Amino acid sequence: MAQVLTSPAEHARAADRRAWLMVAGAAVVWLVAYRSIQPLANWLTYGLIGLQPGSHLGESVAFFLYDVPKILLLLSGMIFVISTVRSFFSPERTRALLTGKREGVGNLLAASLGVVTPFCSCSAVPLFIGFVEAGIPLGVTFSFLIAAPMVNEVALVMLFGLFGWQIAALYMAAGLAIAVASGMVIGRLQMERYVEDFVWQIRSGGGAVAATDPTWSQRFALAWQSTREIVGRVWLYVIIGIAVGAGIHGYVPEQAMADIMGREAWWSVPAAVLLGVPLYANAAGVMPVIQALIAKGAALGTALAFMMAVVALSLPEMIILRRVLKPRLIITFIGITAAGIVAIGYLFNLVI
Repeated sequence: MAQVLTSPAEHARAADRRAWLMVAGAAVVWLVAYRSIQPLANWLTYGLIGLQPGSHLGESVAFFLYDVPKILLLLSGMIFVISTVRSFFSPERTRALLTGKREGVGNLLAASLGVVTPFCSCSAVPLFIGFVEAGIPLGVTFSFLIAAPMVNEVALVMLFGLFGWQIAALYMAAGLAIAVASGMVIGRLQMERYVEDFVWQIRSGGGAVAATDPTWSQRFALAWQSTREIVGRVWLYVIIGIAVGAGIHGYVPEQAMADIMGREAWWSVPAAVLLGVPLYANAAGVMPVIQALIAKGAALGTALAFMMAVVALSLPEMIILRRVLKPRLIITFIGITAAGIVAIGYLFNLVI
């Protein structure tokens, strides 16, 4: 019997169909598991372990057993989706989209692309050099550099899971506003002379060859790999953060937290930002603590200002950026971004 040969295109389509079926089946399993978390946590805490409902220890254990699987499931599911979307935005394509864009429109586009483009502190230097090399204005470049770590997928997913889509949307809008405004201010200050000289001496080696777009099966494979890598890096921070949050949830008096981080403490927002700027913490680890603080009476704006300062102005990123920026520009960048975060914190406290 003659062997039936399939073309590469037919083979790719078959692989895409199998990939879609697998993703659909995984989505059903994910949904069933997510809906089972609350009753399972209550049964483990009050049934199997036998703790008393309403007790300090019982509340802490129930909080921990509910939040750990909830956050890990949310992270896994949403990062898979976001990573699939990110497969359409390579750093080279992002740079090409921003090339030639002027102030205002360029800042907004750069900040928006920063949300969906792969970025980490270790890539800050090559991305910065690549943007400058392509002739992208300095202010537009900073809008991208601010938005990418500040409005990151871990923070968005955890805010959505802990506080709902409204708060997550406000956080994203606030982060984009800070990135756009800060980039425009830096651009108006004309601080190009505070970029290290070697950056300006780099010349483009020609346009990059456009890579072939991956198939859906390849996109899903890359998204699954990204999900495993990200969750693998942050799961311990999630558990530690939730453990701290569980202790706050069960034992810290509400009035004490309201006095320290409540709306009435006018100094709490700038103090939270000043504390967050030099502090380095993973968004996955700090978010459960934020949840517990808010539940105990901390103002939402104050708590989010602290989180934004931690994730947008982390010490490791500042150290890495020092390779391409002179100290005056780094200090200006920190000061303008921190001022924007303080303003957003006060705004959230005022309207929510």
